[in-house]
Amino acid sequence: MDLTAAVAALGRLHGAPADPPTGDPFELVLFENVAYLAPPERRREAFEELRRDVGTTPGALLAARPGELERVAARGILKGTSAEKLRECARIAVEAFGGDVAAALDRDPAGARRALRRFPGIGEPGADKVLLFSGRAAVLAPESNALRVLARLGLIREEKSYAKTYAAANAAASEALPRRASALRRAHLLLQRHGQTVCRRTAPICGACPLRRGCAHARSARRIG
Repeated sequence: MDLTAAVAALGRLHGAPADPPTGDPFELVLFENVAYLAPPERRREAFEELRRDVGTTPGALLAARPGELERVAARGILKGTSAEKLRECARIAVEAFGGDVAAALDRDPAGARRALRRFPGIGEPGADKVLLFSGRAAVLAPESNALRVLARLGLIREEKSYAKTYAAANAAASEALPRRASALRRAHLLLQRHGQTVCRRTAPICGACPLRRGCAHARSARRIG
């Protein structure tokens, strides 16, 4: 299975993927934290409500009442924890970056991933994702759904270490896909969408998958009709 051909087939199946609702790095950090374990549509709704009713600047978040942030975060689970994470993001933005995260990342591109990992909910994959969707890095930054698709296709090995699996996916993408942020954003979103809707963790819908003929998982599971 060729990754370039796989992404093209997923584009024909799912259509043009929807980008995150912002390209600002601090807002992308908030988007990751705004509604814990919420489905994509509800997370987007929560972020839009946060932007509309509270504001997404560090100052607006620090000035917000706890109940305002919890109301927004209630689209996910653990609304109190998510609300506190939003406030912690704002505190870090002010104390570590003078309130301007974008400018800080531009001043120190080499340290951008390290800087982003200071925020709650942002590990290495999350930092790469923020850099990808803010246009600062050309890396696939696959999340768990995309990693599952790549592993089932046989394009990468699923290692016991999540970090090793993640690194292998980025390496495979760097060899097969154009080193342009736009191309990698599209691949990221299509693989994510496919993992969420068709190549699901349990009960994958292999009969609806255009990649099934070349999929190691579908062949081994005898799911090809």
